[in-house]
Amino acid sequence: MQGSWRKAALAAALSIVGVSGGMALAAPAQAQTVESGSVSFSGDPGDYITGGGSYSYSTDDSDQLTADSPRDNSRVTVSISGYNGDQWSLTFDAPGSAALVPGTYETTNRYPYNGAGPGLDLSGNGRGCDDATGTFTISNAVFGFNGYVQTLDATFEQYCNGATAAARGEVHIANPPPPERLELALAVATDGIAHRVNGNAVLHGTVTCNKPVSVSLDGTVTQIVRKVIVRGSFSTGVTCTPGSPTPWTAAAVPTGTTPFGKGLAEAITRAIGYDTPYDEYVFVTDTSTVRLTRS
Repeated sequence: MQGSWRKAALAAALSIVGVSGGMALAAPAQAQTVESGSVSFSGDPGDYITGGGSYSYSTDDSDQLTADSPRDNSRVTVSISGYNGDQWSLTFDAPGSAALVPGTYETTNRYPYNGAGPGLDLSGNGRGCDDATGTFTISNAVFGFNGYVQTLDATFEQYCNGATAAARGEVHIANPPPPERLELALAVATDGIAHRVNGNAVLHGTVTCNKPVSVSLDGTVTQIVRKVIVRGSFSTGVTCTPGSPTPWTAAAVPTGTTPFGKGLAEAITRAIGYDTPYDEYVFVTDTSTVRLTRS
């Protein structure tokens, strides 16, 4: 009976806490602010996008640049918010889902209508191409986790709507190395309390982290009391600071009329933290046997 009870308890608790192990649930990468970079371009007379003019933007001149790339690093979009009010977008897209690596790319159409071929798009200030061809050359591209753009050096030439006039330019991005990813570790103490008054099971343990983060903890406790399966869920939260384990305590409230009692119980616990730079939730889970004592 002991083995079958443990299997049933584990299955029930997993339905609440989800899959086990240390994992990260990542959302699509969010646009990041470029700390050091520049974008410049100009057009031939008759080029629709530039109007034959020249444009130059730099973080040194208080222009704002952001970079956006998917997790597979197959594309980079640089958005420009000029100090003078100009708004531009420049996209380099590799073929299919291939990573954007150094080389010269002959575009099949403007992004995002380039299908499985390379794509390029320079648009802004109210002007955009219906279709476009051209080339772009990536001379340097360094990415971090989840679409973090550390370095990008590229040049491009775009022909808008079948015109012979072109827009030509270059982009340079030099960001610091990517921030470290959030790491969590969870420990559940093997001793707990079965509260005499309210029948709750009180657990405790620690959580550790490699950078400051708010951590949410939840889980279930399952126990056999006089041949009755007693289950209860718990949740709590702590602020984790690197350097030493952060203690936590939580009470599981029994769902039925039978209180938790003295003896062994199975606890499944999950700790979740949000990694802001990478826009992802990181979680770890723990399955432990806890000995409850009356108090």
